[in-house]
Amino acid sequence: MSAQLFQAKPWGAPRKALRAGVLTLLCLATPCGLQAEPPLPPPIISQGARVLPVLASHGMVVAQEGTASKIGVEILRRGGNAIDAAVATGLALAVTLPRAGNLGGGGFMLVYIAKEKKTVVIDYREAAPADTPRDVFLTEAGDAVAARSRDSGLGVGVPGTVAGLSLALRKYGSGKFSLAELAAPAVTLARAGLEVSDDLADSLPLAQTRFKRWPSSARIFLHPDGTALSRGDRLVQTDLASVLEAIGRDGERAFYEGPVAEKIVASVRAAGGRMTVEDLKSYRAVERAPLHGSYRGYEIASVPPPSSGGVHIIELLNMLEGFPLASLGADSAATIHLLAEAMKLAYADRAEYLGDPDQVKIPVAGLISKAYAERLRAQISTARARPYAEIKPLDPAPYESDQTTHFSIVDHDGNAVSNTYTLNFSYGLGLVAEGTGILLNNELDDFAAKPGAPNAYGLTGGAANAPGPRKRPLSSMAPAMVFRDGELELVTGSPGGSRIITIVTEIILDIVDFGMNLAEATEAVRVHDQGLPDELQVERGLNADTIRLLQALGHKVVVHGAWGSAQSILRVNGVLMGAADTRQRETLAAGY
Repeated sequence: MSAQLFQAKPWGAPRKALRAGVLTLLCLATPCGLQAEPPLPPPIISQGARVLPVLASHGMVVAQEGTASKIGVEILRRGGNAIDAAVATGLALAVTLPRAGNLGGGGFMLVYIAKEKKTVVIDYREAAPADTPRDVFLTEAGDAVAARSRDSGLGVGVPGTVAGLSLALRKYGSGKFSLAELAAPAVTLARAGLEVSDDLADSLPLAQTRFKRWPSSARIFLHPDGTALSRGDRLVQTDLASVLEAIGRDGERAFYEGPVAEKIVASVRAAGGRMTVEDLKSYRAVERAPLHGSYRGYEIASVPPPSSGGVHIIELLNMLEGFPLASLGADSAATIHLLAEAMKLAYADRAEYLGDPDQVKIPVAGLISKAYAERLRAQISTARARPYAEIKPLDPAPYESDQTTHFSIVDHDGNAVSNTYTLNFSYGLGLVAEGTGILLNNELDDFAAKPGAPNAYGLTGGAANAPGPRKRPLSSMAPAMVFRDGELELVTGSPGGSRIITIVTEIILDIVDFGMNLAEATEAVRVHDQGLPDELQVERGLNADTIRLLQALGHKVVVHGAWGSAQSILRVNGVLMGAADTRQRETLAAGY
């Protein structure tokens, strides 16, 4: 590659292409000039060979499960704001998408209040019980035992979802809906039962072995003969309905104190864990300031530690801003090479520096600075892939005091929610707390059991992310928003474990640099390189010639099936465009 190929150039083109693309989409999807409201469409509309997003003029919800999307949209129709809709959607997903939607897990919510032009983060990440020593997952010889953090009660973090949704509603809801009203659709679905869909039927057998370990889980998700519920069967969650009803009536206290808390603790301790009633009673969701970065004139907002997502999205974009990606082309070997080399540098920093900001010092300002990105960029060769063993984290000074699901919401006034929450594994630990219907997480596997020991997603860490009392484990969740000239344009996020960071980054690049519409960006082939394992992972569908060029640069290319499930909304010129990721079945972008 010539040096000239990588010289910087003005970047007005992507913005013009985005605006032009909006007008093209409007003309393709409806006759130009027609002002009628668009009907609720299917998740993706095809126009010839081109994939188009769903259009709406008032409000939109994009979620991984369609019933929950429709519940959220109905709240918007009835005058609720994006936060009201988020609470209803989040509670509904606990019923309709039990492998990831949850009451027994935790996550991060990025909230935008349009009237105040204010963005806030609600951190409701799970926390370790108070009785969590640093060596909790180690043998006496100091060896990490994966089963302790993944398959026993020791891996269960104090759940944060109920506290997080309650805090969001209390501080930022419209005031038009009580928690009971927002929980009511989920209560009805859980009590009446729902027909097992194709997507649910696909996921249940994969967790069958874990369900069999716990009678409380088997009674809900398995037949008496031990086989998983299948398509057309009815999934009834009566205990979960009662808990949801209690939360609606009495608020988060119904979850963190009293009979429900006692049942959660009893189940965790019976499974070998150390959680106490006091751990639940003392849990609090935390409001944090979002991280802000910039990329080619756009402002990026995302979540801070204890998620690594926002830090490393901004760090990646800062590095890539110095390369002319648009002229290199989407999915070209040159572009993918640069992405991979930048990813390795970002994940090396993740392993070295990131943890719970309430317990360790993290050099966030340094990591997301343009100056630090310039130093990192200088290490990237355009002609050679660096082995991960050669990469050593720099000092970014200064210091300063795969089963997850995501949904995005924008309301008529421009308020928005980008929410990612999780149980960690699909169905978490697989353990339903007896008498509650609540599936419990195994989120404490996200700690670094010891320096260099990989978690279930292959990520390593050091002392900053070691287990500890009431500590929140490091996450990769990355709900994000993109603004231009102070106006909200993109709301996005995805599940995907360690790949969440790169999924969200690539969606931003596909829109800003490569002029794709939102649906095209969502469907585009994804790539990922986290350093360990030392390989460039690509989704099936990448051109074989491109793979050969990447191999010639020194990349070990490994082809995988599809990953992630991005749910996104683009807002331009008063039009909402939604794209639900078709990598998962039954996702839905719904608007009105």
